[in-house]
Amino acid sequence: MDAAAALREIAYWLDRARADSRRATAYRRAAEVAEALTTDELRNHRQRGWRDLTGVGPSTGTVIAAVLDGEVPATLAELRAAGRTPLTTAGAELRAAQRGDLHLHTTWSDGSAPVAEMVHCARNLGHEWLAITDHSPRLRVANGLSADRLRAQMAEIDALNAELAGEIAVLRGIETDILTDGGLDQDPALLNELDVVVASVHSHLRSDADSMTHRMVRAIAHPRTNVLGHCTGRLVEGERGVRPPSLFDAEVVFEACRQFDVAVEINSRPERCDPPDELLALAAEMGCLFAIDTDAHAPGQLEFFANGCARAEAAGIPADRIITTWPVADLLAWIAGR
Repeated sequence: MDAAAALREIAYWLDRARADSRRATAYRRAAEVAEALTTDELRNHRQRGWRDLTGVGPSTGTVIAAVLDGEVPATLAELRAAGRTPLTTAGAELRAAQRGDLHLHTTWSDGSAPVAEMVHCARNLGHEWLAITDHSPRLRVANGLSADRLRAQMAEIDALNAELAGEIAVLRGIETDILTDGGLDQDPALLNELDVVVASVHSHLRSDADSMTHRMVRAIAHPRTNVLGHCTGRLVEGERGVRPPSLFDAEVVFEACRQFDVAVEINSRPERCDPPDELLALAAEMGCLFAIDTDAHAPGQLEFFANGCARAEAAGIPADRIITTWPVADLLAWIAGR
């Protein structure tokens, strides 16, 4: 193990455990610093007490020192031990059937790790494919991607696919904001160049039910929409507090998903658990397709899959109606048919 790998693994376990995101970010930044230095340079900085090494502090310096001494850092050992406990034991069969993730974020928008780190982590977890779906431009608080930035990200993804051919497939995607009129927040021509589009409501969440229903149905009917993301927008816990679900006619919205062949996302983030149980049961009863997604903003959060799989199992949803269990060729053929 080298110092950068130890620091990144600590960040991973902190993200998985939903620790303060600033702690994980500090370890990830220290990993970038350590990666740029030789072992001799790290030893010299250690002798000076890390004073002149920006990005390395007492906690991260202790980790680097342990690695230089040939030891497993105590912090890492503790986190590894805690990580042996699964997030949940329910839904194990569905979890084993999952092939990919259609909703995750990187440092291109409001994620904390670059595309390559998210992809390599997903590969190590056994993913056959995944989609990079950073935010769209109007969501400025999340550093949403302009058309030019999205094109640059697509080029990066193309290069990764060339590098990792045969190991994992990386799909070019976006989580596009559903605008108040039901339109999708990105250049229409550019949307056609993407492999997958997740459409989600992020603004005006307290609109009246009729307005929200019309807004969502229009977005679902858009020929480039493939997944309806976290449909109620609720928050049930976490750093951002709680937020009630948006109001809309669920039968109308889910019937639109069924008719237009759009998957309903089962968002696996613990603070979302979206859709709520009663709406998940309704969508299942109405014959909708589903996508179990992590909405991961950091590598360790890619393990949130377990939460969504447990909920899908409890709702009695079979694997063949969950598009994230499909081989990538079948997934892309379904998207093309849409």
